[in-house]
Parts: sequence; structure tokens; C-alpha cells
Amino acid sequence: MIDLATLFEEYLATRRALGVRLPDAERRLGPFVAFVGQHEAPFITTELAHRWATEPDHAQPATWAGRLGLVRGFARYAHAVDPRHEIPPQGLISYRYRRPQPYIYSDREIADLIAAAQELPGTTGLRPLTYMTLLALLSVTGMRTGEILNLDRDDVDLANGVLTVRDGKFGKSRHIPLHESTSVALGRYEARRNRLCPAARDPAFFLNESGTRITDWTLRRTFVRLSRQTGLREPAKSSGYGPRLLDMRHSFAVGTLVRWYRDGVDVERHIPRLATWLGHAHVSDTYWYLSATPELMQAAARRLERLAPRGRP
Repeated sequence: MIDLATLFEEYLATRRALGVRLPDAERRLGPFVAFVGQHEAPFITTELAHRWATEPDHAQPATWAGRLGLVRGFARYAHAVDPRHEIPPQGLISYRYRRPQPYIYSDREIADLIAAAQELPGTTGLRPLTYMTLLALLSVTGMRTGEILNLDRDDVDLANGVLTVRDGKFGKSRHIPLHESTSVALGRYEARRNRLCPAARDPAFFLNESGTRITDWTLRRTFVRLSRQTGLREPAKSSGYGPRLLDMRHSFAVGTLVRWYRDGVDVERHIPRLATWLGHAHVSDTYWYLSATPELMQAAARRLERLAPRGRP
């Protein structure tokens, strides 16, 4: 019998060999393996999997379902090696995913966030410069936060005004053309970054003051601080919910569609271009934005009314 810890290492190695990135699985499944060991259980059981998945009793069902889903993937592998490992059945945790209603930022709110980032404390001046530039780039490109944080210097071609997103979500890569003003702003950041941090320890385009890549956790923590400071979120002792970084991507997509409708653009014809720009795996993911906000629904309805044959009820 192969012990569970060894099976876990084999599982990770096998998935990596298939080209699957597993940051969540490695970080979150490790505690599950330890949990099973603490209960001196030689095999994965449905009962233990369910207990571990629902252990954070304050969490939402979505979190429980996500934790159990990770266990289920590992359990399938373990079961193939030794059938005595149980695979937790589908539906064990009742949960149906619903996309949260996106928050659409106003231009004023984006400007306030950037202004607040400009006032962030730091020892060299690089921290406020990095965050104000990063937030601005998020707002004008609709990129995912991970895509921006993963940008290396070689991915930013300011001479031709193009960003290269390598191995993004679903393993897809793409090029994002930049407006001239965006290229100029990134060029200013690059020049000041090089002066403030001449001995960078990382090839990342966006650096923290230690000369290394900014982590997703650090970015989100800083964003929460800025959004509270600008009034987008309640103070720290209140609810932690509010507009998210991801909503900048939603705002870009919705703003683009609204502008197309107002300008009389053939949205049906051009929406695949927006899907490619955003790096969506399916164009249906982009069509979701058509029902995301009342303004878009109204714009679409007005467009249909103009296109409808005269005399039609």
C-alpha cells in the first residue's frame, strides 16, 4: 500500500507533466492530506473529505464545494492506484454557481483609486509608482490581474505598443495592442522604475521596492486598503465585501459594449474580437456581459427596436 503523502506527490508530478499548473491544489490539498493523517486513516473516505471541506464553518457553500472538488480530483487518482480510496460523489455539497453581479466603476472612482495609490508610503518611491501604473493598466486593458503581474520586461514592447500575455488562463497566449497614451505612461514607469531599482532581482515588469515580482495576495491586500480609503468599501471592522479588482475587467468589457452600441457598431460582428482581446475561452463568456448591467440591456433593446421591421408588434 502506498501512503497518502506519497500518492499526493505522485499526483502533483503527474499533473505537472501533463502541463497543468496546480498552485491551488498544492497549497490546499496539502492540509487535506495532513488532516487524513491526523485521523490515522489509511485511505480517503467520503466522510473525512466532507468533514475537511466544510471545516471552515464560517465559509460560503461555494468555498466548501471548491475544497471538495479539489479532493475529488485527487481521490480519483488515488482510487485508480488503490480502489480502497473513496471518491466523494457529485452533489455531496449542494451548491450551484452563480456569477456575482459585476460592479461597474465610474471614471471618477478609477481616478480616486489611482490618486490614492500615488500616496502609498514607501522607502524609495517605487511602491506608489508601481501601484498607480498597475491599476491604470488594469482599467484600460481589461486584463486579468494574474496576467499583469506575470508580465516580464520582454513581454512589454513599447516600441510597437504591444503587450504579450504568455500562458494565460486555459493556457492561452495573446497580444494586446496599446493606445499610444498607454505606451507613453508605461514608458515613463519603466524609466523611473529603472532609476529607483537599478538592481532588480526579478525579470518582472512591475516590481515592488525589494526588486521582486508583486504577489497576487499583496496586490489584493493593497487594493482593499485603497478601496476603503476612497470609500468604495466600508471600514476594516465592517463587512469585507465590496468592489473587486476583477470588476475592473468587467467595467472595461461593459464600457466597450456600451460604447459600441452608442456608436452604432455591429456588436454581433465585433464581439468575437472583444472575446479574443479578453482571452475568453468561449465567446459565450463575452455574451454574458450583455445581460450584466441594466444600461447594456437597455442599449441592446434600443438597437433591436431600430432593427425591427416596421409594423412589427
